[in-house]
Amino acid sequence: MNNTENISITPEELEKSNMIIKKIDEYFSERIVGQKRLQQSLLVALLANGHILLESVPGLAKTTAAKVLTEAINGRFSRIQCTPDLLPSDIIGTQIFNYSKNTFETKIGPIYANFVLLDEINRSSAKTQSATLEAMQERQITIDGKIYKLPNIFIVIATQNPIEQEGTYLLAEAQLDRFLLKEKVDYPTANEEVEILNRLEKKVFDNKASIFQLIDIEYLQKLVEKVYIDDAIKKYISEIILATRFPQNYIGNELSQYINLGSSTRGSIAFMQCSKALALIKGRTHVIPEDIKELSYTVLRHRLSLNFSAVADNISVEQIIDAIMGAVPTP
Repeated sequence: MNNTENISITPEELEKSNMIIKKIDEYFSERIVGQKRLQQSLLVALLANGHILLESVPGLAKTTAAKVLTEAINGRFSRIQCTPDLLPSDIIGTQIFNYSKNTFETKIGPIYANFVLLDEINRSSAKTQSATLEAMQERQITIDGKIYKLPNIFIVIATQNPIEQEGTYLLAEAQLDRFLLKEKVDYPTANEEVEILNRLEKKVFDNKASIFQLIDIEYLQKLVEKVYIDDAIKKYISEIILATRFPQNYIGNELSQYINLGSSTRGSIAFMQCSKALALIKGRTHVIPEDIKELSYTVLRHRLSLNFSAVADNISVEQIIDAIMGAVPTP
């Protein structure tokens, strides 16, 4: 039985979502110069209520972008600077003894927020990185055997520097897979750099004012669930994921030899969730194949593991993704 008529998005709901998304988009554009891919990826993560990994050299407004998104919807923001001596309890929280009451009290860590920025996550130890797994996957934390539910809107925005590897700890595949998206942030153009300086002079970045509340974002997230995705698109997604696992059947041995590990089922789920969010951002109530293509880099680049031969031959993960997307027929 087809229930799409009962759960379809009404014109009124679509109009309201378009208005909210447009306002957030304008707010972001006023405070962040350029970085349109970053802007869209953060908005997709917000609507899909998923986590995002940002990769770039320092100083390209990753922290600012996360704070701007938080300010726009009046959310709670928490920034954690990852260092090798950071402990799991520094993130999750711990039990502290209260001498005046002669009892232990629970102190919840900075992980309890709507937006948690893990700055330079690859500088923290593997033990500390794994401490975020339960929070990211189960949306809860456990302190002294007691479970604390995290907010309904809970998004981890982690950053890592791809250049400097000294004193860093590579993220394990299991943790990488829990990020819905991975976005690479590029340098601004010369004109964008000038615009940044002009806005700094005018103190544009100092203006902080929330335009929406968390309830408005929850409204958008519920609408995303109602966005229609056809079975043909789902088949298209599954075929792409299958091509990452058995690349020799799709892109030949010349490129498939560089792939060490393909995507898990989380890749399929990410494609579906993100394509629905992207469709709503673009003002549609249904997913089209172009949404999947547009999301291919951000969904797959951290789910495809390349071997050392790829590094030696200067083969990027984006090249592999392009080959896979070109080999899988578009519905």
